[in-house]
Amino acid sequence: MGIKENLDVIEKNISSAALKSGRKREDILLLAVSKTVDIERMEEAKALGLTDMGENKPQEINRKFFEIEGVRWHQIGHLQTNKVKYIIDKVCLIHSVDSLRLAEEISKRAAAKGIVKDILIEINIGREESKHGVYLEEAEPLAVEISRLPGVRVKGLMTVAPFVDDPEENRGLFRQMKKLFVDIMNKNYDNIDMEYLSMGMTNDYTVAVEEGANIVRIGTGLFGARDYTVKDNK
Repeated sequence: MGIKENLDVIEKNISSAALKSGRKREDILLLAVSKTVDIERMEEAKALGLTDMGENKPQEINRKFFEIEGVRWHQIGHLQTNKVKYIIDKVCLIHSVDSLRLAEEISKRAAAKGIVKDILIEINIGREESKHGVYLEEAEPLAVEISRLPGVRVKGLMTVAPFVDDPEENRGLFRQMKKLFVDIMNKNYDNIDMEYLSMGMTNDYTVAVEEGANIVRIGTGLFGARDYTVKDNK
């Protein structure tokens, strides 16, 4: 199927899942993950209304930023401190902040540009060795520390759940994320605004939305199987 046909299916699924969670379709942001996707197909997605796009690698944002207009960029992959400077003024949201050191670098670079950068705390909800992110119990203390930094706004939480054959296996993990999201929100910390709960990907986004996600990150479900022969710019 083409991008439009894929999008029709995704839209129907998100709408249904939103209804189950007592929300409307417009309460959920569909973030198109454009990793390895060429500009032509990105333009096609943009023409269909998908203007929020996410990349794993800062160098890809840095390159595509100048090749396609009218896109709100999201940094969704692991971010090294030495790469912050390349995207600090190009992305609207950094989903993958998992250390005070990284947040301090974002703060420093944002201050130098005279901007304030919105970030999410990345949580390794499945406690997987192969994944980045802090453990669930570490997230709130980290968020509080980061909230004291100038030039940074804590806007919510993000997770990459384990890849499973049955997305129902992740329901309990998504539920834990939503509970923490609400707990932090209810404490009314200064400079912490629990606005975004970014969780759910191609394999499990419907369950994620049912459990409270308001950003879902979908790549292969939208654009089709990735072509890993595409070389990232280093």
